[in-house]
Amino acid sequence: MAKNQTPIVKLSRRLGIVLGKEKYVRRRPYPPGVHGPKQGNHRRISGYGEQLLEKQKAKAVYGLLEKQFRKCFEKASQHKGNTSEFMIQLLEQRLDNVIYRLGFAKTRKQARQIVGHGFVLVNDKLVDIPSYQIKVGDVISVKENKKEKGIVKAIGELKKENQVPKWLNADAAALKGKVTGEPTMDDVEKLFDPRLIVEFYSR
Repeated sequence: MAKNQTPIVKLSRRLGIVLGKEKYVRRRPYPPGVHGPKQGNHRRISGYGEQLLEKQKAKAVYGLLEKQFRKCFEKASQHKGNTSEFMIQLLEQRLDNVIYRLGFAKTRKQARQIVGHGFVLVNDKLVDIPSYQIKVGDVISVKENKKEKGIVKAIGELKKENQVPKWLNADAAALKGKVTGEPTMDDVEKLFDPRLIVEFYSR
């Protein structure tokens, strides 16, 4: 599967958001490259450029490539109602994102590995597709015989600062969670503006 190989810190500095460890981004808070310090926050950006930047931010946050991200938008645009809100729901309800949001992985990239390696059950059935769409009522758990495996053993101790969103219920001890509702705009990290993304694709 194709994936973005750009280092997280470099990508964070280019987009102006924190994707990895904040201290590294704070140390050099300007775009990478020889002209980075000079450009700083003084770069002029057009309306199109602003929309493109928001799309790039969202793709980086969820770890998606253009084809995957565009499919998400196209599916959202077929839904009656607010396209940007439904697009956020589709992104948040990806299985890899749910694993991350439950606190069972430190990053979405790690969550994708956990799912792809066959460690995750949805309603007691193995699901190894990171993009699998979770629904209200679904129960997500880590396979019992995988709980002592390297990558999973380390996530048994959930990060205290990781706050599980209200649409999910997590059982840290059992490495199990349940989807209790639909994600909303208020549940999303404020790292990008989904309305500008819809505008970009609707041109």
